Amino acid sequence: MITASYQEGLLNRLQEPKYASDYLNEALKEMSQEVFMLALRDVAKAKGISLAAREANLNRETMYRMLSEKGNPNLSSLNKLLDTLGLTLTIGMKESAA
Repeated sequence: MITASYQEGLLNRLQEPKYASDYLNEALKEMSQEVFMLALRDVAKAKGISLAAREANLNRETMYRMLSEKGNPNLSSLNKLLDTLGLTLTIGMKESAA
């Protein structure tokens, strides 16, 4: 079970864009949409989900559904949220494909 101090420390670190970016990239390596959506929810929580929803011009309830384990946001909503969080979605080549 996650302790309050761990969660609080994580949310504090996730307010730093570089840490948030690394955190989300590690979640992507799991190749699981559920893991990525939960990680993205952590990053949004660090900013404040209501504030992030407002700044992204998204409905708060929609934001909660989008960030659930089964969330399936469309690309435009995902990009709005990432932009609000100071992040961007990029594509790179696998090291083995270089």
